Amino acid sequence: MKIERKKVSELVLEELKEMIKTGKFPPNSQLPSENELVKMFGVSRSPIREALSVLAAGGLIESRQGGRSWVREVNVAEMLKQVHFEMIKVEEVQNLLELRTIVESNAAYLAAKRHKQEDIVDLKASLEAFSQTVKDPYINGFEADYAFHRIIVRSAYNPFLTQTMDNISDLHLKAVQFSLSKNQGWEVRRKTVYAEHEKIYLAIKNRDVQTAMEAVAEHLTNARIKLGDKRVTVEDNTSEIQ
Repeated sequence: MKIERKKVSELVLEELKEMIKTGKFPPNSQLPSENELVKMFGVSRSPIREALSVLAAGGLIESRQGGRSWVREVNVAEMLKQVHFEMIKVEEVQNLLELRTIVESNAAYLAAKRHKQEDIVDLKASLEAFSQTVKDPYINGFEADYAFHRIIVRSAYNPFLTQTMDNISDLHLKAVQFSLSKNQGWEVRRKTVYAEHEKIYLAIKNRDVQTAMEAVAEHLTNARIKLGDKRVTVEDNTSEIQ
């Protein structure tokens, strides 16, 4: 029988989630400082910071003036049910988004040139499914987002592009869920992401190759900024993140 061994940061994360869920740290309350959490859990500072970064990425906590973390005023119970807080390092997601920006922006260029009518039908269906994230603040929408981007790559009709994305499909799916979790409870962010998807869809449908390529690059660059990727330059950022 295989015995599961968990990282210290995962154990800290589980305990903090339980404290938030049970109301020990209620909405709009301030979490203990990093030093206090270190003493509370008897661990080093590194796993504390990793656990806090996952909670922040999931939208359960936020940093306010002074650098302290606060529990956000959201439907915590629903968020904990719907968001799987896997220990994905933020740097891994940032690197994946950088790769996707290179691959998918060019795939969108080709998709705008080569797509078939059935591709547009599928792309529209995935866009409509993703629109539910605007209507319901606690829907993550990662399945529809993942499908939308995979249809774009498929519509480029290049088997090597498709295989490249197939090879990273598991990490891609988890990373999309991780990234979109930051939008839950934030209406402006959800509307912005939907608008970016709609712009991509219309550019591909209208065979506007340049706009399609630029729209995907803008969309994925904004996702990198939202996750704190310091490598993104001012020139890379073509729109403002709310």
